[in-house]
Amino acid sequence: MKRIKNILVLLLLVAIAAAAYWYYKHTHQPKPEDLYRLDEVTQGHVEQTVSANGTLNPVSLISVGTQVSGIVRKMYVDFNDVVKKDQVLLELDSRLFNAQIAQSQGSVRNNEAAVELAIANEKRMRQLYAQEYVSKQELDTAVQVLKSARAQLETARGLLARDVTNLNFSIIRSPVSGVVVNRVVDVGQTVAASFQTPTLIQIAQDLSKMQIDTSFAEADIGKIKEGQKVNFNVDAFPDRSFEGVVKQLRLNSTNTSNVVTYNVVVSVDNQDLTLLPGMTAYVNIIVDRVSHALLVPNAALRYKPKLDSAATPDSSKPEAGGGEGQRGWRKHGAKGEGQGPAVSSVMGKIYVLRAGKPVMVRVHTGITDGRSTVISGDGLVAGDKVIVSELQSGSAPNKGQGNNNGPRGPRMF
Repeated sequence: MKRIKNILVLLLLVAIAAAAYWYYKHTHQPKPEDLYRLDEVTQGHVEQTVSANGTLNPVSLISVGTQVSGIVRKMYVDFNDVVKKDQVLLELDSRLFNAQIAQSQGSVRNNEAAVELAIANEKRMRQLYAQEYVSKQELDTAVQVLKSARAQLETARGLLARDVTNLNFSIIRSPVSGVVVNRVVDVGQTVAASFQTPTLIQIAQDLSKMQIDTSFAEADIGKIKEGQKVNFNVDAFPDRSFEGVVKQLRLNSTNTSNVVTYNVVVSVDNQDLTLLPGMTAYVNIIVDRVSHALLVPNAALRYKPKLDSAATPDSSKPEAGGGEGQRGWRKHGAKGEGQGPAVSSVMGKIYVLRAGKPVMVRVHTGITDGRSTVISGDGLVAGDKVIVSELQSGSAPNKGQGNNNGPRGPRMF
């Protein structure tokens, strides 16, 4: 009897232990938030951009040079000076030019005297020829001497005009109105205009209108069109964003280390003169824009469990479109404002948390801004929880962050 009683007590203890174990298992199931890093499907707008670096330059930059050589004798302008058209910028030493002018003037006077003498001889020869005192040949010789003297006088006057022009060239004037952005020479410096005109001063005609000269890779150039809006930043004003417009796509390509790039010119309004020539601009051109679209973080599209087949497939509705990797464009509910439809037929997959379990959903992907991607899929609505990565075992949940690169915890599927 006592043995039976002990057996009953033992069975009762086993039953109590089993019930406690069952209760513990059912009340200490790990929550999905403890296993996965989650984010939400959102609805909003996204802009796709292409980026490059460029340099701010004046639209019209005039390099003022000299056609004659000499020593800089006087400087009338300096950096940042505002100048008017035909204003004197600098003067070269004019002593050599004045000496050449004096020599040419003497040559002109000498030839003028020769012409006067030739005229008198020609007149005398005609009178003598009329009285038959000289031959026709002597008259012709006098006429030829007069013509030669007149030609030499024209040559001397031409040389004098050249020397006067060179003297005028020694006074450098501004060809346009603008601002001096660069001064290459200083007083006492010798400039030599032999085979190439040296640059003395650079003048920006209008700094209120500037442009960005930048280069884009051939993979991006097909998305860029004239008139597209451009956003850019400069290091001098890191907290301020500037705007511009694509002005020109130049057809001349550049090949550097087998990388083909094309020059793109961006027009910039600089009415407040904040931007300065030579600044580095970090350019972003908006090539596509979508509003009222479903968005998921890019990490959700990259996430893949170790055993992909262990996740529950979303078989409530048949898959739309072709297989993964299929190309082509089609719209799926989002409103595109750019050059192409909002969502393509390129297939991807995400893992949505439904009823506490991860469910694989195939989606159509569209444009991306580098953080979020436009998607469309059956049954997806804003607010759905998507898995972006798995948490470490025992770590606290951290919603909305990217993939975890550390060791991974145990998996529930």
